[in-house]
Amino acid sequence: MAEARGPWARFLARPNEDPVKALGMAGLVALGAALTVSTAATLLKPRQAANLEAARAARMEAMIEALPGLREVMEETGVTELQSRLVDLETGRMLPGGVMAVDAEQAARDPGTGIELPPEADIAGIGRRERVAAIHLLERDGALALVVLPMRGAGYQSTIHALLALEADLDTVAALTVTEQGETPGLGAQIERADWQALWPGRRIADDSGTIRIEVVRGAATTPYEVDGISGATRTGNGVTAMLRFWMGPWGYGPFLDRLAGEGAG
Repeated sequence: MAEARGPWARFLARPNEDPVKALGMAGLVALGAALTVSTAATLLKPRQAANLEAARAARMEAMIEALPGLREVMEETGVTELQSRLVDLETGRMLPGGVMAVDAEQAARDPGTGIELPPEADIAGIGRRERVAAIHLLERDGALALVVLPMRGAGYQSTIHALLALEADLDTVAALTVTEQGETPGLGAQIERADWQALWPGRRIADDSGTIRIEVVRGAATTPYEVDGISGATRTGNGVTAMLRFWMGPWGYGPFLDRLAGEGAG
């Protein structure tokens, strides 16, 4: 048999059970796999970016459709989409850059992106809160017309997810839309009914002293800060109240709204 010439030929000529050959082949396989994955990631990156953008657009479209009257306002002002921004909830500052997909609850659970709430502050019953949240703005002629704030809180049987739209004064409710809930059918679940959500526009969040007063009451509302309760669903109504008061307060969007007001909004 002719003697193998060259390093590669001599390597291949080694017995299969030879440790050098075994380690070498394992290294070559790992290198080949890494190159394959790297090449695939590079080639698929444009498609992944397009898919993320499509998902973002779909979520935005669903949010616009979920808020009563928002589509009409956008058509009147010639605005084709809301501006989405990330907000540091501790400082209230809007962060530079675009908004990627944000799973608020997942971010809250991660020690690197969420914080544990002190029991006395956790009136919404969510346990943990994300450090950064995605908010949405609508501008008209260069001035703020609407701000949309995602929020969540513990109801009677489920976590309630909602979108609160505020007018330019940052105190008047333009709309409240419940986007997800698992409350008792026929009772608490009625918070998703269009006629109950239609009670929210025009309600005020806080009084002139800045005290947050918004509340779902038992029975009929008697002040600008109140919304009619749902018969048999007091605990769900209390959950909605606690959710709104938490997110509008210092542990929620309060610092952001204060900063926004200080910069001239409202």
